[in-house]
Amino acid sequence: MFRYLVTTLRTPQFQMSVIDEHYAFLDRLRRQEKLELAGPFTDKSGGAYIIKAASLEEARTLAFSDPVHTTKSSIVTVYEWNAK
Repeated sequence: MFRYLVTTLRTPQFQMSVIDEHYAFLDRLRRQEKLELAGPFTDKSGGAYIIKAASLEEARTLAFSDPVHTTKSSIVTVYEWNAK
């Protein structure tokens, strides 16, 4: 498994109603032991989380199923990350 950094930056179309769905999504990843760390940015511009996946493709598939992405509330970007 590799680590991937996922950033979520709010768009002008951000929907506050998506937050509960987003947290439920993160909780599912946590239960599957794919989520390592998550949290919002203090300036409320978005947030980031670290996921574990076998490949960049799998990491993108996971991240792009995040409700903040599917509702176009945030721009979701996935980075391969060599965290130590």
